[in-house]
Amino acid sequence: MGNVGNKMEKVVELNQWQKEHVQTACDLQALFDQVQDAYLQTPFVSYEDRIDLLKKFKSQLLLAKKDLLEALSNDYGYRSSFDSLICDILPAVSHIDYTISQLKSWMKPNRRKVDLLLFPSRVKVEYQPLGVVGVIVPWNFPVVLSVAPIITALAAGNRVMVKLSEYTPRTNQVIEGIFSHLSEHIITVQGEGEIARYFSALPFNHLIFTGSTQVGKLVAAAAAQNLTPVTLELGGKSPAILAEDADINAAVDAILLGKSINAGQICVAPDYLLLPQHKEQEFIDRYLTRYNKLYVKKGRMHSSTHIINNTHYQRLQALLNDAQTQGAKIHKIEKVESEGRQMPPYLLTQVTEDMRVMKEEIFGPILPVISYRTFNEVFDIINSRPRPLALYLMSNDKQKQQSIVKNTHSGGVVFNDTLVHVAVDDAPFGGIGESGMGHYHGKEGFLTFSKAKTVMSTPRWLPRSAWLLRFRKIALYVLGKLYIR
Repeated sequence: MGNVGNKMEKVVELNQWQKEHVQTACDLQALFDQVQDAYLQTPFVSYEDRIDLLKKFKSQLLLAKKDLLEALSNDYGYRSSFDSLICDILPAVSHIDYTISQLKSWMKPNRRKVDLLLFPSRVKVEYQPLGVVGVIVPWNFPVVLSVAPIITALAAGNRVMVKLSEYTPRTNQVIEGIFSHLSEHIITVQGEGEIARYFSALPFNHLIFTGSTQVGKLVAAAAAQNLTPVTLELGGKSPAILAEDADINAAVDAILLGKSINAGQICVAPDYLLLPQHKEQEFIDRYLTRYNKLYVKKGRMHSSTHIINNTHYQRLQALLNDAQTQGAKIHKIEKVESEGRQMPPYLLTQVTEDMRVMKEEIFGPILPVISYRTFNEVFDIINSRPRPLALYLMSNDKQKQQSIVKNTHSGGVVFNDTLVHVAVDDAPFGGIGESGMGHYHGKEGFLTFSKAKTVMSTPRWLPRSAWLLRFRKIALYVLGKLYIR
């Protein structure tokens, strides 16, 4: 505990220094300049050094596991160890392991074909670090949503500045303790909205933001002033679809997983459910019964993660009140006691487009249920809305699966499951339209944080330029006959 105590003291000192010295746009610019100067001193990090850096990162992350679990629970008021381990720490470690295993192949120059016109020149693509990458981290999964983009950016050879969420101060202290062992490569920034605005306006070589669509637009606008490319992971209203052939019990478990882990405070959580009209009541009854069995003991909720803070809790209550006032029917577990900011599940029927619950991303354990008569109605409902980050279909019907893939747009599609596609290290993750832009995870993430540079080499003995200059008319005639036809 002595070493941990010393680490925390250093972090507290750093936090205090930041509060005292990083308060203005000029302060942040000065910090950025330091990071950029450090990058320019070593603009290309060797494969061996990158691997050592990633291994060191993993070691420090594992050493801090217990502290992270405690801090996450404290920041939430209560957060289950299951949620923190399965959704925050495990995918973070997995991402590091996968990156280490693949980095050599990612970094390898890529030989490209050369047309006869340019023979015998050779062309290859080299992957060069961008420079300084900015990462803005949300509060809902502060470990994995800081680690994943940072690890990928470091693997690509960049330096990183990361803005942590003001809603997770205790977790931030532990994270900064981890990052302090990599301080030459990672600089952390804390602060509220004003600091976040200053941070977004820094001239990063790339900026990745995870959060709401509304804030994402502001981040993109600020970054555009510096022509900074952005990756935006936003969210939106991800639909879940129950087809006629679906196993209703399996569907209940899949959707319940998406709405109960982290109390539904997940960007890819199902945000509304479409199901056949005659299965509406059966689904609702089974959903509430299943939740009651898993999360309720002797009339009290247990092991249920709290809503992050009172502001968000009141926002969810306001969504329910608005829906009920406008005629929605609320289905819930009767006679269940909760404590703090625990929130039991609420299923809503008879919802309309005018209700806030159908306009805003819910980010909590509330699920609107919308019935349809024919499956074709599903396409009209989904395609009339902004494109979501995820789409879930509960069906084994191959024709329905392919029709969903081909006739809807979303960041990702999952059949007979929810959420877990985010944990696939070897596949890109990202939104489309209002649910985001760009990709990270896997090779696509490495490419996001790299400059693919074309490198062409021509033999010194080849007088091609001289020939083209001297014999322009002949060259024009020959090339015209060969290529312009």
